[in-house]
Amino acid sequence: MALTHVFAGIPVYDRDAALAWYERLTGRPPDLIPNDSEAAWQLTATGWICVMADAGQAGTALHTVLVDDLEDFLAGVAQRGLSTGPVETIGERVRFVVLVDPDGNRLKVGQA
Repeated sequence: MALTHVFAGIPVYDRDAALAWYERLTGRPPDLIPNDSEAAWQLTATGWICVMADAGQAGTALHTVLVDDLEDFLAGVAQRGLSTGPVETIGERVRFVVLVDPDGNRLKVGQA
């Protein structure tokens, strides 16, 4: 069995309210709205993030994504009105920031 795609689920209180934040994060509207409770953005050829209305689990997600240029990512999200935590370093080569959505879900964005 070969795994071919990943949909990283992010539970939110209200899908429609979460759309604005995730559109600012990605710089675009969702690529897929399959129903009234979900919306998804394709980040790579086979990797997606998917917000889904689930009030009981909202705020519990913790995902990490890697970018090829952390400074470019930071400039883009700042232009779109999002703030991040400070840039941190793991070892000598990996830099990352943490963003927190309005529901409390954490997204770590790093560059190796």
